[in-house]
Amino acid sequence: MTDTAPLADYHAAYASFRTEQIERLFQGSFTQGLNVCVECCDRHVAPGKIALEWFGQDGRQSQHSFAELRDQAARFAHVLTAQGVGAGDVVAGMLPRTPELIVTILGTWRAGAVYQPLFTAFGPKAVEHRLQMSQAKLVVTDPGNRGKLDEIDAATRRAIKVAVVTGNGGALAAGDLDFSAELARQSTAFEPVMRRGDDAFLMMSTSGTTGLPKGVPVPLKALSSIYVYMRDAIDLRPEDRFWNIADPGWAYGLYYAVTGPLLLGHATTFYDGPFTVESTYALLQRQRITNLAGAPTAYRLLIAAGPEAAAPLKGKLRVVSSAGEPLNPEVIRWFAEHLDVPIHDHYGQTELGMVVNNHHALRHAVRPGSAGLAMPGYRVAVIDEDGREVAPGTPGTLAVDIARSPLMWFTGYWQQPTPAIGGGYYRTGDHVEMDADGRVSFIGRADDVITSSGYRIGPFDVESALIEHPAVLEAAVIGRPDPERTEVVKAFVVLKPGAKGGAALADELSQYVKKRLSAHAYPREIEFIEQLPKTPSGKVQRFILRNEEIAKARKAAS
Repeated sequence: MTDTAPLADYHAAYASFRTEQIERLFQGSFTQGLNVCVECCDRHVAPGKIALEWFGQDGRQSQHSFAELRDQAARFAHVLTAQGVGAGDVVAGMLPRTPELIVTILGTWRAGAVYQPLFTAFGPKAVEHRLQMSQAKLVVTDPGNRGKLDEIDAATRRAIKVAVVTGNGGALAAGDLDFSAELARQSTAFEPVMRRGDDAFLMMSTSGTTGLPKGVPVPLKALSSIYVYMRDAIDLRPEDRFWNIADPGWAYGLYYAVTGPLLLGHATTFYDGPFTVESTYALLQRQRITNLAGAPTAYRLLIAAGPEAAAPLKGKLRVVSSAGEPLNPEVIRWFAEHLDVPIHDHYGQTELGMVVNNHHALRHAVRPGSAGLAMPGYRVAVIDEDGREVAPGTPGTLAVDIARSPLMWFTGYWQQPTPAIGGGYYRTGDHVEMDADGRVSFIGRADDVITSSGYRIGPFDVESALIEHPAVLEAAVIGRPDPERTEVVKAFVVLKPGAKGGAALADELSQYVKKRLSAHAYPREIEFIEQLPKTPSGKVQRFILRNEEIAKARKAAS
C-alpha cells in the first residue's frame, strides 16, 4: 500500500471499537466465568475440523482435530487433578513443537490452571529460576530435556512432579509419570473449570537489566487483545493456511501461534525442527501457506538464499507479518519484488502482547521503518522523562495510556514492584517518535535489554552465569550491532588474579553460559579487559561499552 493511502478507514475502525463486541464472541464471560480451553477448542468442534497441522523434521506429519484435542485435554486435566493440581496452580511445559505440547496447554487451561512455557533451549539455571518464581507443581517434558531438572536446586526439584512424553515407552526416572500412559487411563469427560477475567491463564517471564527474569501473569481478559491482533493485524481469514514460525516457548509464539489461531477456530501449523531456509521454503510450498508470521531474522535468512529459492512461492503468500525487532526496509522491498506479498511490521512486548501494528486488515498507509499505528483498543503516546506527552516528531518513551486502553491487561510483575506503571501510563522502555498521523517509529531501547534474532535477552542473566565460572571476577554484557541478528551478545570480562585470557578461555566461557543458561543467550563474543566502566557508586555503565561498539560498527561500515 502506498504512503498516500487514506487513514480514514483505520480511524473509523479505531473510533468504533468496543470491547463488548469482542467479549460477545466468547462462549463464557469474564465476569460470570470462562474457560480458555473451551474458548480455544470446545466451541470450535465440528466434524473433521482441524486444529493442528504437525510436521516433524524426519518427514512424519499428522493432523489433529478440535474434537481430538478436546478429548486429550480432558484426559490431561484428569491427570492434573489426580496429582493435586487445582485452579490457579502453575503447570510448566518444556517440550518441542509437538501435539503433546498443545494437549498440555489445553489440558492445563481446562483444569483452570496456569500454563508456564519453558523454552527447550534453556539450561538448568534458566529453568530453575522460572520454576522457583512460579512455584509450578508439575512439569511436562521429554527425554531430551528431562536431564535439566536433575541439575536444578534440590528443594525446587522435590516440590514438582514430572511427566515425561517418552514417545515409545522409554525408561522413566523414579517418580516420573509416563505422559501417554497416564492419559490413556483417563476419561474424556472433564467439566471445564470456570475462571474470571482477572485470573491468570499464562505465566510468562520477561528479561530485565537489574535482576533475574520477572514473572508476567497473563489474565483471561487478555484473550480480547489476542483476538483483535489476529483479526486486525494478522488478518487471519477462514480460508487462510496459517503458520507462525515463532517458538511457543516465547510470548509471540504462545500468544499468536497457539492461543490466537485456536481462539479464532483456525488451524495452526507446527514444524518440529530447527529453522532452516530449506525446510521453511519446503513447508510453505507443501502446505500452500497464505498467511505467515515470524521474526525479521528468519526473513533475512530467506532473502540470503536468493531470488531463485523464492521464485516458486511468488504470489502464493497473501500476507506476511513481522515481530520481535524492527523490520528493515530492504526486507519489505525484497518481499514485494520477489514474493509479491506485503510484509508488515508489528510491535509488542511480553507484558502487553502486540499494541502497535501495520494492520493487514485495516486500510491505512504503511511507511517503511514505521511499526505502524495503535491497535484498536489501545491508545499509545510518547512521553518525556517527566511523564508528559511530547509533540509529534519529538523522541521519547513509548507508553500506553492505561485509562484510554480498554484492551490493556498488564497490571504488574508477579510479586514484584513495577516502576514502569505510574502516572496513568505503562512505559515500555522503548525510545520512539510518533508523527502527526499517529505512526510510531522505533529508535532504540531505553535500557540495556538486548534484542538478538527476535529474542529479548537480559544482560543480568548472562552476567550472573559468567561470574559463577571460577576464572571470572566481573562481567558486563551488551548487545553489539549485527546486520543479521540485530544484535549479538558480547561480554566484557575481568578475570581473577592468575587467570589467563585467550581464545580457549573465551570459548570455554561461552559454552559454560550456553549450557547453564540458554542456547540463544550465551555470549558469542568475549573481550577480556582490566576493569569495567562504573559510576562513583560502583554501578556498571554498560552504555559506555555499547556506545564504543556502535562507533566501531559505524566506522567499519563507512
